[in-house]
Amino acid sequence: MTQERTSTPRDAATAAVTADTEARYQIGEVADRTGVTQRTLRFYEEKGLLTPADRMEGGFRLYSEADIGRIRLIKQLQQLLGFSLAEIKEMVEAEETRATLRATRPGESIEPGAQRARFEQGLRALRSQLTVVEPKLEQLTELRADLVERIARMERRIADLDQPVKV
Repeated sequence: MTQERTSTPRDAATAAVTADTEARYQIGEVADRTGVTQRTLRFYEEKGLLTPADRMEGGFRLYSEADIGRIRLIKQLQQLLGFSLAEIKEMVEAEETRATLRATRPGESIEPGAQRARFEQGLRALRSQLTVVEPKLEQLTELRADLVERIARMERRIADLDQPVKV
């Protein structure tokens, strides 16, 4: 059951990007929309990958559209890229840092030192993500090279079969 609820942000950074009211979804709806089980959602919460936006009076979790987007990103990183949950957490947290920086852009009158600090924070987040991605990229590059070599060997064997037999 979708709920309209006044948000109670998890922290100041979230407050900057959370509307006063937005649709909230119960765990079953979120499981259906994202293709993960309720147990998986609870596991993500336990591992610190996901924090439901709100809870109903009875303690039932309520999720926002942003939570649903985060779940989809977690699934993508797991399924397509083979990331561990720790790697996913690092990637998602860095992305949230960057999103918060984008959503809370100061006006033009910000002092250069503060502007520099914001850029450096964004740069650290990007470098953190690259640190996670680089080993995966190396592994994929090695796997690709191995597959290309095996394909070439198989193609040579097939070509050898097409050669006339010398007597």
